[in-house]
Amino acid sequence: MSQTSGCSGNCSSCSSASSCSQKPQHEKTNEFSNVKKVIGVVSGKGGVGKSFITGSLAVLMRRKGYEVGILDADITGPSIPKMFGINKRAEGSDIGIMPALSDGGIKIMSVNLLLESADTPVIWRGPVIAGAVKQFWTDVVWGDTDYMFVDMPPGTGDVPITVFQSLPLDGIVIVTSPQELVSMIVKKAYNMAKSMNIPVLGIVENMSYVECPDCGKKLKIFGESKTEDVCKELGVEFLGAVPINTDNAALADEGEFEHFKTDYLDKAANIIE
Repeated sequence: MSQTSGCSGNCSSCSSASSCSQKPQHEKTNEFSNVKKVIGVVSGKGGVGKSFITGSLAVLMRRKGYEVGILDADITGPSIPKMFGINKRAEGSDIGIMPALSDGGIKIMSVNLLLESADTPVIWRGPVIAGAVKQFWTDVVWGDTDYMFVDMPPGTGDVPITVFQSLPLDGIVIVTSPQELVSMIVKKAYNMAKSMNIPVLGIVENMSYVECPDCGKKLKIFGESKTEDVCKELGVEFLGAVPINTDNAALADEGEFEHFKTDYLDKAANIIE
């Protein structure tokens, strides 16, 4: 990559990275990895269930018969291994780091698989975290993988910038919740992706409602949704409204997430496919 005067080449720590006109080369995987399609799952704020949606999409694509991987880029708040019941540490070999394999055959790499204990905090500065994410892409032996889902931390900081500029993303899915305030946050994530020439596949609304188990009425505890209006304004697909479901939450807590039942994200899976 040719660099302009004053450019260090370190995009993860550059305040102008999201608007930079320079196009850095994507990082290459190792020679034992063949990842065909990479999908980022992002959110403008925390607490909207981004990891839940990442896991759901991965399971749906695996059920379609594809080879699927999850790169857990949420270094300081990793939750993917617990959702899939993975407790053992990742193993290394002469050819690289081997991802953990879920019971259903989903390949998973997360910082929690490298720590002594799952509750050990990761107290790292931004550039170190961004470097770890790059290594999950370059040093992990992903093998033949049809779909790689990257579970990103919320916001528009170091790690999202690193993923957007270092990984060959085929598109992103934005996760949000129904509150009107969130429309502003969604637009931040959307504008960041567009400024870095990353396709936005659509928006998923999580925690849309609770369905009464007795009468089936949908209770919108966060108020009326504005997400479809935002999708129309931005010209992107509305990929689905996912309700709060205590059964699926329990499966995630128990490490049995591959048994979750839902058809709320079928449209998202079809668009990704």
